[in-house]
Amino acid sequence: MGVKQLTLRFWFKEVTRRGVSPLADIVPPEIEEYASAHSVAESDVCRLIREETYRTQDSPQMVVGPLEAAFLKVMALTVRAKRVLEIGTFTGYSALAMAEALPDDGSVLTCEIDPESAAFARRYWDKSPHGKKITVRVGPALETLRMLTGPFDVIFIDADKAHYVNYYRRAKDLVAPTGVILIDNVLWSGRVLNAHAPDPSTQAIQELNRIVAADTSVTAALLPLRDGVFVIKPKAR
Repeated sequence: MGVKQLTLRFWFKEVTRRGVSPLADIVPPEIEEYASAHSVAESDVCRLIREETYRTQDSPQMVVGPLEAAFLKVMALTVRAKRVLEIGTFTGYSALAMAEALPDDGSVLTCEIDPESAAFARRYWDKSPHGKKITVRVGPALETLRMLTGPFDVIFIDADKAHYVNYYRRAKDLVAPTGVILIDNVLWSGRVLNAHAPDPSTQAIQELNRIVAADTSVTAALLPLRDGVFVIKPKAR
């Protein structure tokens, strides 16, 4: 392994140890770290999830991290959420972060296709007093979504990009009139700027972004938070 590779590996480990995203530098790492340090702190159990994810998982950057977790909490508090729907659990970090912002009778329903990821998440949720608020449905998310009844106050989409448009359309049916839809990875490490998208995931995100921007039934803002987050509010009907 060359010096450059060793340097990159050290940088990756260091920024993730501090809770900074190792994705493309849409926001410089030192700015993200400063913002995180001045936002609501991650809980001890969330920190344990993040650290174990980086030690054991193949794609640990899929964890939203402390800054985006703080944002999710603030959004849940802003809409006074009691019911949250998450599409894409991974190792359970974001589900727990949102559960921590809910009242005692609040609930998070999270969808995950991978049984091993769901089992990982459950082990850590059991360590938190807020874990009892979380239910995970294992299986294809679109099948789960078809069986659900709204309304949900917060819907957080962070799953396979190929189905982002379908997830968004179903989320609009399920979100409360006063609720909010949040969609992660909508800048896709900057690859959305590629007019000749080289891969299906980039094309799917570009299509979603065009659809949301043209949707007259919602008010939306695409934020350069971490890997890009769409904040979408339904308009009054």
